[in-house]
Amino acid sequence: MTSNRLPRRSRVVAAIAILAMSTSALSGCIPLVAPVTSNRGYIVNETDLKKIKPKVTTQDEVSRYMGTPSTVSADTGVAWYYITSKFESYLYHPPEEVERTIIAVYYDKTNVVQEVLYYGLMDGEIIDLQTRKTPTRGKELTILGQLFGNLGRFNNQNSTSNNKPKPGGR
Repeated sequence: MTSNRLPRRSRVVAAIAILAMSTSALSGCIPLVAPVTSNRGYIVNETDLKKIKPKVTTQDEVSRYMGTPSTVSADTGVAWYYITSKFESYLYHPPEEVERTIIAVYYDKTNVVQEVLYYGLMDGEIIDLQTRKTPTRGKELTILGQLFGNLGRFNNQNSTSNNKPKPGGR
């Protein structure tokens, strides 16, 4: 009498193979590496931030409580911005900003705080301030355009119509 059942050892090997294949298929869905996070910019201290009262606190007091701002408004200097960013990077990928907090302190003409506002990553637009590229006029040529662009532009050196003396007396 022959049995259609596999021997016990073959069943165990088949079960291990199926388990290994399903584990490798599912591993693509689960991130195996935690991102590297880094905080950049101003570190917010909530106790110092609570000391700032609109229409009471002066610019000098804000400077004492919170320190030097990350940036100051360029036009009139009536706003100070304290910027905090959180970046994450996975393996060899470049860091990506995932969170941003901007504390904006607005002053009146007498350097007294008018209001304190909070902005996040969704409130702003990312602007690349350092592109390190200077735009040039004209068209950009591809490598083939550069190679074949000079065909037919050179004069024949044996031409008799060009009897002008060459530089250097030759």
